[in-house]
Amino acid sequence: MSWPAIFRLGLVQTALGGVVVLMTSTLNRVMVVELALPALVPGLLVAIHYAVQVLRPRWGYGSDRTGRRTPWILGGMAALCLGGFGAACGTALAQTHLAAGLALAALSFLLVGLGVGAAGTSLLVLLAGGVAPARRGAAATVVWVMMIVGFALTAPLAGHFLEPFSVTRLMAVSGAVSLIAFCLAALAVGGVEARLPAPRPEAAEAKAPFGAVLKKVLADPVARRFTVFVFVSMLAYSAQELILEPYAGLVFGLGPGATTKLAGLQHGGVLAGMLLVAGVTLMAKGTALASLRLWTAVGCAASALALFAIAAGGPSGLDFPLRGAVFALGLANGIYAVAAIGSMMALAGRGGERERGTRMGVWGAAQGVAFGGGGVLGAFAVDAMRLVVGDPVQAYATVFVAEGVLFLVAVAFALRTESAPASYPLDPALEAR
Repeated sequence: MSWPAIFRLGLVQTALGGVVVLMTSTLNRVMVVELALPALVPGLLVAIHYAVQVLRPRWGYGSDRTGRRTPWILGGMAALCLGGFGAACGTALAQTHLAAGLALAALSFLLVGLGVGAAGTSLLVLLAGGVAPARRGAAATVVWVMMIVGFALTAPLAGHFLEPFSVTRLMAVSGAVSLIAFCLAALAVGGVEARLPAPRPEAAEAKAPFGAVLKKVLADPVARRFTVFVFVSMLAYSAQELILEPYAGLVFGLGPGATTKLAGLQHGGVLAGMLLVAGVTLMAKGTALASLRLWTAVGCAASALALFAIAAGGPSGLDFPLRGAVFALGLANGIYAVAAIGSMMALAGRGGERERGTRMGVWGAAQGVAFGGGGVLGAFAVDAMRLVVGDPVQAYATVFVAEGVLFLVAVAFALRTESAPASYPLDPALEAR
């Protein structure tokens, strides 16, 4: 797969991110502020989106059976875009008919979860089957960064066109974003898969039922360890999402603007970490520094150290360099995330072409469930600790330390996970390039 093809697939992620950001930020704000609904309502709707990710292995298996990933990507994007527009319509309807509006919104968030899972899983499988080993780290960086681009472009543009706010404008903007996103994804993915060598026929595997294939995947110790690694590391990764800014405000006295800038600094560190892994793995091809397993372990270990430093910062006082520690956390998170995705792409082919989607689906399900539950679990843990110890500094510090320990557990699993064996190359012609 050439670099232009990789960037084209990255545009699918851009389109996906553009729809999702409206669901998780704009609609959340409208429900809480304009409709005066409890914050629990959008929280539960987003939880539906994450809960349905447990079906990712089934969608991956479906693309394995057909042998083609493009229809699943386009079908997933269609469901995602329809769900995005439906959620905006449900939010507007809730202004006058609360029960009917929330029911439509719940159904729409379910469609969003189905679409994200089907499109995202098949996209990664398509990349895993077509990207040369030396390019996996860089390819993972491309698709992740281009999803962030979707967030960054859609949020301010949608905000501009939503002023002055009305539910009619909300539906119009959401509909426009959904339509543009689907068209962009369709143009981007069209013809990419057709240029790749056809997979070798595996008739016996193709006829195996889903339960048998899933059982075989989970029986593989490497796949099983990597599933646990993904779950534990993503739990640690997401658990600080909802507590870092409140920590900075309560303990260090930072205002809303300052904590928002702090979050931006963290995201800048994530981007820097991703670019670092992409650059080093490309330039150090054939050396130990090109090992994605190494960078995965380094990212997890560095994330743990950064969390320990942030936990120690509260008792240290206001002179603690919080901005530096948060940037370091972002840098380490970026290193871990992109290396883990690259490793996922590499390990997907262990069982042959007819198991790629199922394997990727298992790991995607672990990632989605852990990410969805991590933020809630982190916030709950802080509240529980504050009831026990009373002092917010100690409560937050305890939770940050616990997250760091989870990252260290993830290091142990990462180091025990084998690299993709040579007996499962992507394709001899691609390897030769």
